[in-house]
Amino acid sequence: MNLYLLFKSLHLIAVISWMAGLLYLPRIFVYHSEAYHVSQKEIFKTMERKLYNYIMMPAMLLSWIFGALLIHSIGFSAFTELWMQIKLVAVIILTYYHFTLGKYLNDFALENNTKTTKFFRIYNEIPTIILIVVIFVVIFKPL
Repeated sequence: MNLYLLFKSLHLIAVISWMAGLLYLPRIFVYHSEAYHVSQKEIFKTMERKLYNYIMMPAMLLSWIFGALLIHSIGFSAFTELWMQIKLVAVIILTYYHFTLGKYLNDFALENNTKTTKFFRIYNEIPTIILIVVIFVVIFKPL
């Protein structure tokens, strides 16, 4: 079996799962911040916690692990290429974004959210923009 293709497949599966969470959690925050009934808020808290802890966190960790294994497979000289540098910066930004969502999740859990629905609607666009950049950079591999 070709380990490179195995790692690449597992990396893509993990990234797709991670991106799904990065795109969906802020949307749940929009609805949560619009909720008025305690029972609705409790349902959103449960959804947010489970999405973050059981899907997003493992998917992020697996994305990093299989990404590192891919780099190991192709050689660390890949870091000298512009496309890899851009991708790495983008993944670091997505990781930071991931942890900011964790902070907002904790704010909601403590009934301490200060962000508006408009904020979460705009904030929700960040991973989409980064995803587009990463896909084009990885496919076209600029020098």
